[in-house]
This record gives sequence, structure tokens and C-alpha cells, in this order.
Amino acid sequence: MADRTRSVLLVVETDGSEIRPTSRELFGVGRDLADASGTSLAAVVIGSGVAVAGQSAAALGADHVLLADALELAQFTVGAYTRALEQAIASAGPWCVLLPGSTSGRDLAPYVATRSGGPCLVDCLRLSVDGDDVVATRPVYQGKLLTDIRAKRDATVFATIRTGAFAAPEPKAGRAAETTALELAFAPGDLRVTVTGTAEAPPGPTNLEQAMTVVVGGRGLGEADKFSLVEDLADALGGAVGATRAVTDLGWRPHYEQVGQTGKTVSPELYVGLAVSGAVQHTVGMRGSGTIVAVNRDAAAPIFKLADFGIVGDVFEIEPRLAARIRALRGE
Repeated sequence: MADRTRSVLLVVETDGSEIRPTSRELFGVGRDLADASGTSLAAVVIGSGVAVAGQSAAALGADHVLLADALELAQFTVGAYTRALEQAIASAGPWCVLLPGSTSGRDLAPYVATRSGGPCLVDCLRLSVDGDDVVATRPVYQGKLLTDIRAKRDATVFATIRTGAFAAPEPKAGRAAETTALELAFAPGDLRVTVTGTAEAPPGPTNLEQAMTVVVGGRGLGEADKFSLVEDLADALGGAVGATRAVTDLGWRPHYEQVGQTGKTVSPELYVGLAVSGAVQHTVGMRGSGTIVAVNRDAAAPIFKLADFGIVGDVFEIEPRLAARIRALRGE
């Protein structure tokens, strides 16, 4: 008999009235955990003006939707989001709380877990239930190894899910869920930080984390101006531009384009690396790509161990010919 007095609770981040892609990925793994434990799936949708996002949460599979809707939640701050999440936890009584592996999710999870006295599992690639334990698989040693860790379910377990580790389920139009609006009251201590403005990346052809094609440039390009080769090939393929950590550390490209352990995790259908050596710091963020193509003059570069197709040669000669051929095939 399912114990519906407890639940798996998803923390759903929003962008206006839309659920962010990283939060959509929580619904599949959340449903698996709820079914395996015989409990329900709840989702707390946090933001300002989130009624439509709440309907989307129901369509994605939530049995119970909690709306944390307030002007104070329009921008992420730890204090305000902690108040909203703790009230949701009090309402849903979850044995497990799942958060996206976003910057805010990684900030919020350990803080609320510490306040509640529960364990916090981070950067999870897989999650399962084994009796009274939650078993999480996560990378260690800069992604060189995977390890399983266990947490007892006698306290609420918190876990952040690595972006791209789980596919988002298809929404079911018209699916309804019990919906509750949380009555939120913020104390002065909850609002010690005020967001006065945000700076967004300039618009490009696609979002890096959601792009079907990603072209990444490495330090082997030699200088910032040579990144025009990466932009040219990305334009020919209709993809997004990425960079390695070495490139962003040198200031050649902005940090929001960084792919890797301390940057973004991508899993496009096609990844192309131009002058990328393949350091572990980078490959942990792209090894989930469908087809990997590498261009590097060093035949011993580690990237070729991951590549489905490797071209050993001068990127400055190969890229213009490759981009021209792609455009010709596309009738451009």
C-alpha cells in the first residue's frame, strides 16, 4: 500500500511563467523514486506569477503542486527561497527533496539540508531506493570515476541532480494535480540580500545547455581573435558556441560559455571540438554528447579517445573548408 502521507518533493525553478529546463529534468527521476518507494510526487513551483508554471508541473507528472508565489521570489536569494522551501517541506512531508544542479540549486540544497539535519547528496547522475537507503551515483576525481553513496531515509534526504543526467518527460496535456498555494510570510532576516539587477548573456542562435549542436574552442586556437573560427562553424551548423576553462581563464570568452566541471554540462546530438585537448575538467561536461568530432593537430590529444570522428591537422586550414562544405550541403 502506497504511503501517500510522504512524498518526493521537486524544487521547480521558473523563468517568468515557464519552468526552467534544468527543473523539467527532475520529473522523470522524481517519478521513478516516488513509484519505487510507494509515495506520491510533489512539486513546489517557486517564483512570481507561477500559476501557468504550476499547470506545467502537473502536466509533467506531479501529483501535488505547491505554489510558492511572491514578488520576493522573482529573483533567487537564499533567504527567501529557504523560507519558501521549508514551508513546502512542512506541507508535503517529503522523505526526499530533489533540486536541479543549477547555481541556485547547488547553493540552496546544502543550506536547507543543514538546517533540517538531513543528508545532502550532490551532483547525482543516478538515484535509486534500496530498502531504507537512497543510493546515489556521482562522479569523483574530476569525473575519472563514478562512486555510489548511500543515505538513510530516516531523515529527509536532499539531492541535486546533474544537468543533462536525466531526460525530461513529455508533458501530458490536460493532466491535473491537486494544487495548493502556500501562504508565505517573510521575516526581515529572510530578505537580507536584495537583487538590484541582472546581466544576461547576449542572445545567440541557441541556448548552450539545450543546443542540439555545440562547437567548442580550446586554448590551441592561440588567441582570442581566432575564436571567429568557432563562431563561423557554429553559424554554419546552426549551433551554440562553447569554450574550455583555459579559454575563459585567459579572458578570451565569457564564463557563461564554459563547458566542463566548473562550467556547464552539455549533451548535444553533435559536439565539435576545435583545438580542444580534452582535459578531464572539460570532458566531464560533454562526455554525454551523441556524436563527438575533434579537430586537433596533436594526434595524442586525449580528446581523440572520446571522439567518434577525429581529424588530425591544422584547425586554421580545416575549419574554413569544413564550414564551406557544410554551407554548400545546406544550399547556402
